[in-house]
Formats: sequence, C-alpha cells, structure tokens
Amino acid sequence: GCDILVGTPGRIMDLAIDNAISLREVQKLIIDEFDEMLNLGFRPQLTHIFEMMREKRQNILFSATMTEAVDEMLEQYFAGPIEISLAKSGTPLEKIEQTAYKVENFNTKINLLEHLLKNNEDMSKVLIFANNKKHSDLLFTKINELFPEEFDVIHSNKSQNYRLKAMKRFENEEIRGLITTDVMARGLDISNITHVINFETPEVQEQYIHRIGRTGRADKDGKAITFVSKKEETLILDIELLMDKELRYIDFPSEVKINPKKIASEEDVILMKNPAHAKLFDGGGAFHEKKDKNKKENWGGPSKRKEPKKFGANRAQQKAISKSKRKK
Repeated sequence: GCDILVGTPGRIMDLAIDNAISLREVQKLIIDEFDEMLNLGFRPQLTHIFEMMREKRQNILFSATMTEAVDEMLEQYFAGPIEISLAKSGTPLEKIEQTAYKVENFNTKINLLEHLLKNNEDMSKVLIFANNKKHSDLLFTKINELFPEEFDVIHSNKSQNYRLKAMKRFENEEIRGLITTDVMARGLDISNITHVINFETPEVQEQYIHRIGRTGRADKDGKAITFVSKKEETLILDIELLMDKELRYIDFPSEVKINPKKIASEEDVILMKNPAHAKLFDGGGAFHEKKDKNKKENWGGPSKRKEPKKFGANRAQQKAISKSKRKK
C-alpha cells in the first residue's frame, strides 16, 4: 500500500472499480480546485468516489469560489463543514492596472488587438483569453496571419504534450503571446506576463479575477485589458460589483477600422411574428373521405372473377383430350 495517493477523479475511480485500490481505507480526502472540477464535469466521478469511501473521514476542500454547485455538494456529502476564507471573493490585485475598450464585435476586436500589438512594444509577453475553444482557434488563425510564429494557442482539445511545449515556449519568451481559454486562468505560475487581454468578457465574474491574476505577480506591476461588446456590458457590471471597483474605459482608437461582419455566434436569432399554423381537419390528413370514383370495390381483377383454366403437368395430353371432345 501507499500513504499518499495523488490523482485525477476519473483515474482514481477507474482504479477503485478495478479493485486496484481500496477507498474504504482512506482516512483523509483532499480536493484542490473543487469548484473548477465541478465546472469541468467531474461531478459524477467525485460522487462515485465519495460513495466508495467510509463516511467517517477528514475532508479538506480548496475552492476559489463558493458556487451553488459547491454548496450543494457540501450539503449532500459532508457533515457540518467549516468554511475558512483566506481572501474575499472578487478581491482585485492592487498592482494590476485594469482598463477596457468598448468594441463593436469579434472581427473589430481582432483589428483593435492588431493595433495594440503593433503600437505597444511593452506588450512583450501577452496572455489572451477567449471564452471557448472554437473562438480561441479562430482568433489564433487570424493573429497568426498578422504575426506569423509569434503566438500559439492552447485549450482542452490540445494534447498534454502540445500544451506543455507551448507553455514552455511562452515561459522562455520564444513566442510573444499565448491564446487560451479559462484552462490557464488559475493554478499556473508563468513569470513576467506583461499583459492579460480579455478578448472576450468571462461569463463567470470570479473567472475575471483568476484571468487577470496571471499578471502583476511577485511584486511586479501588470496590465489587464478587456474588450467589451454591447452584449458583454452587463457582464462587466457584474464584475465591477463583485470587485467593488470600476474599470477605466479608454476611447476606441479612431485609426482602427470597424468591421461590421459578425461571426456566427453574434448573429441575432430571428423570431417570426405570428407564424402561420397548419390547420388539420378532423380525422387527420391521411383519413379523409374518399371520392366517389374511388369507392368501387376491388374484386381482384379478371383472374378472381372467372376461374382460370387448369392444366396438369402433361400439357400435350390435356390438349389431346380437349381436341377429342370438340370432335364429338
């Protein structure tokens, strides 16, 4: 046996099911990033692990945010948990300068990002956040055309080996920037990040704090820039309420071209006004009254109305018999 076992929920559950390990003997359970595990869909694995353990044990959970999902799990599987808060949720880092731009849409954000990267030499180590894998790939495709070999992209669809290589290149400043999703928003310590750019505003307010926390580390100053579309303005208000701090908006540069073309996710859903409904008559369309010409009974054709002639196996013999009958 072993004294300490470290693993992911899915792998530990598999080992327990295969009887490679016995969770009934566990005395202390420690789970890090509990809220993020629930966000990533590990709830079924965690519940199975809890059920395979004995009830009397010590539990230590670390969670950056106390969400409804976290509270629900605590109530269901833990007896009398005690909450210890080390920092107020939503506390902004004082060494980070937070600014924002109001931007028309996704494609215009690309134009603004190009402008900032070309005109700010101090943007030497930039971490750019998009809200999902599809948008991060789309952004990388556009940025790689404008700044070849200067950026890379990582998200959960990239292999572990690919992600490690990309992060190493970013850490060693072999590339200027990294485009990613919230997979890098917490738990990773990459030094000397000069700027964090929220290309899209995070939908969870606390996630904003984790994103911008990648800069301004080790007593160094950092800068966080957020691009805000009209649809994202309500999200920013929620973030400001959480932090009890307002973002400073910078005027949109006049030299940056506004691209009116929207991507698929930005297209408005068109709802039909007073849509016509097909009226079905009683009995249903397939059971209407037959026309008069179709009311005739089907007797099965001539072969059914008149008994067909029967011939035996010896056809020549039957013909001879018929011929003799006619002569008589």
